Amino acid sequence: MKSTAALLTGVGSDFEIAEIDIDGPRPGEVLVEIAAAGLCHTDLAARDGVLPIEYPGVVGHEGAGTVIAIGEGVTKVGVGDRVSLTFNSCGHCHTCTTGRQSYCENFNLKNYGGVRDDGSKPLHQDGRPVGGMFFGQSSFATVALANERNTVKIDADIPFEMLAPLGCGIQTGVGAVTRSLKAQKGSTIAIAGGGSVGLAAVMGAVLAECATIIVVEPNERRRALALELGATHALDPAAGDVTEQIRVIVARGVDHVLDTTGIPAVVTALIGATAVRGSVGLIGVPSDATAAIELNIIAVLTLGLTVMGIIEGDSTPDEFIPELVEHHLAGRLPLEKLVTTFPFAEINSAVKVQHDGGVVKPVLMFD
Repeated sequence: MKSTAALLTGVGSDFEIAEIDIDGPRPGEVLVEIAAAGLCHTDLAARDGVLPIEYPGVVGHEGAGTVIAIGEGVTKVGVGDRVSLTFNSCGHCHTCTTGRQSYCENFNLKNYGGVRDDGSKPLHQDGRPVGGMFFGQSSFATVALANERNTVKIDADIPFEMLAPLGCGIQTGVGAVTRSLKAQKGSTIAIAGGGSVGLAAVMGAVLAECATIIVVEPNERRRALALELGATHALDPAAGDVTEQIRVIVARGVDHVLDTTGIPAVVTALIGATAVRGSVGLIGVPSDATAAIELNIIAVLTLGLTVMGIIEGDSTPDEFIPELVEHHLAGRLPLEKLVTTFPFAEINSAVKVQHDGGVVKPVLMFD
């Protein structure tokens, strides 16, 4: 069938709205009419060549909409169901079968490979293949093809524009604090970056009842929003050494630090502000795929530090996304303070406004 998609035509290109052809669902697949799709920095990382995608290609990995067809064997969802689309996983590797599917041993293939298991490609334009299946969905399109595994049925009456960001950014930020770092009531945390993931982490820290929640963010409006969402302190990195600023607030250092920036110097500063037996969570995707940090081995040993990479907030989506929906509907997860909607056709404007710091979480809306 036909689908109107936002195509990337090369590294660093703008999005081009164009009509493409999309296959119907095969066994295990789900066809979804997209109502809303969040715009995430990971989509732009693919645009910029940091993550692999075939050009022309369709990205988008925070889709939400309604099921319009299912393939043979699909039982989790049916036609007419409202769904959230999230990251894909294989379902049979060790991590998938032990409840850690965000670390699927086949994650890269399933989310960036662009092909089905048999090597076929479901998207075409004028008879030529189009890169797709980004995160198992490529949801910057009016119709997207997903898999049963990365489709989550949502029974609650939540607006699609609030549901869409739960598929990646929000579950990553909230989950990083509550599931990955397992922050305890009364603990202290410093979060670098006040974008959608960092501010979701603030909301996660509030849910975890952290006593001190410090956000480090250069944008004044985002610092103010962090405080509105429950941060106890919002620091401007231009005001001085971040490590010293944090230790003025918590002399012994914080129990947890979380980086959403992917900037090595920021990560180093956070590590310097960590308390004994503290934990360091890394979420941010660096602009340079070779970016690295140096760890002083003696310091790591004597302080007993834990440094962990975090993917998708250690989420089990079928459980965690409905939990996040419940938090939002109960007023504990005020997504409306982050989300700004844009018509799908204005995707390039949404990219620019987000880049300039004018909005936190753009969500594309489909007619």
